[in-house]
Amino acid sequence: MSVMGELRELIEKVNSYPEHISDEKDRVFQFALTDAGTIQVELRDGKAYLHERQVEKPDVSLQLSEKDLSKLLADELNTTFAFMTGKVKVDGKIGLALKLQEIVRTYQTV
Repeated sequence: MSVMGELRELIEKVNSYPEHISDEKDRVFQFALTDAGTIQVELRDGKAYLHERQVEKPDVSLQLSEKDLSKLLADELNTTFAFMTGKVKVDGKIGLALKLQEIVRTYQTV
């Protein structure tokens, strides 16, 4: 499955089970893919939205490869370790990158 397919699947899960993000503030996570352009995931009003380009100002931007984003979505990439080793570059609030990993992990079991 392509990374866009994986993101669409995550968005569908989030919107099917919004109780897991109901306490989350509105946020925009941006993925600047080194090999495939920019993608944004927006959490707003208890719903998730996928944008295939930059639409909103991101709260955090992660620069990484499509392969590493796929690993992150499968909860097979530790964002802290990836950041420390240079696999992922973070622009913005680094705590939100960790929050993103927590959200992904939650929806792995849904």
